[in-house]
Amino acid sequence: MTTAFITHASAMEHLAPPGHAEREARIEAIWSALGAPAFAALARHPAHRADAAEVLRCHPARHLDAVGAAIPEAGWAMLDPDTFVSPRSLDAALHAIGGVNLGVDLVLAGQVANAFVAMRPPGHHAEADRAMGFCLFGTVAIAARRALDHHRLARVAVLDFDVHHGNGTQDLLWDEPRAMFVSSHQMPLYPGSGSPTETGAHGQILNLALPPGSGSAAMRPAWQAALAQLRRFAPELVLVSAGFDAHRADPLAGLTWTEADYRWLTHAICDLADACCGGRVVSTLEGGYDLTALAASVAAHVAVLMERGDDRIGGDEL
Repeated sequence: MTTAFITHASAMEHLAPPGHAEREARIEAIWSALGAPAFAALARHPAHRADAAEVLRCHPARHLDAVGAAIPEAGWAMLDPDTFVSPRSLDAALHAIGGVNLGVDLVLAGQVANAFVAMRPPGHHAEADRAMGFCLFGTVAIAARRALDHHRLARVAVLDFDVHHGNGTQDLLWDEPRAMFVSSHQMPLYPGSGSPTETGAHGQILNLALPPGSGSAAMRPAWQAALAQLRRFAPELVLVSAGFDAHRADPLAGLTWTEADYRWLTHAICDLADACCGGRVVSTLEGGYDLTALAASVAAHVAVLMERGDDRIGGDEL
């Protein structure tokens, strides 16, 4: 069984102002990297466009309306000092949601072993009623709710290894006992949340705060302990917010990870999925702003997904 690679041209139509870190070239770098012969076996799917009902799994209608009203006819509109929208941004964001949902549907149907979604804007900073940190909607949290409510799973894990805390995912899943959220992130760093004391309404949130410059020495044991807890939770699906901005070359932080760290962590996540849920992993792009490091790190991550995507039989009906 293959690994799905899900993307869409709309990811290039969410335009950033000149000099902005979260720019269209990120997607071009990933497309180029995954266009290499080593990735010829990927099952390539265009992302679907989500409808409003999918957004409303996590966000109130007033938030969707506010984002829609902010979309300019030309140029850019600023939602906060970091977050901009352009004329096609809402379409791109809805395709990002639809892309992760498609990954969930394909994996749970047993049509692919696992999936990687390369879309933008990212999502893990978007809170219930607030777009922030380059993010408009909580893409991975919406996918978790789809898995729980549409596919009727009992337990889903959301794992976030972006260098910045996934405050939006935490906000959207704070009261959700069926979803365990684990985030590793540099601290202190934007957005300032992610203390280990933030544990969710049901103790189902685990924040792994890592000091600047700590690299593998801090990350690997922290994730080993977290993954042991996740095995006890026994998720039926593993969702991944795959940010690659902890890389030592990234300009926005300083955790000094390397491609070897992303390979190690992807194997560890796949070990969890193999033990708990038949290898079901859906990974979606978050950060990563040095284009060379992003391309190399995504290639390392997806290569492991492909390696671990051995033949599996079964799955839930769509």
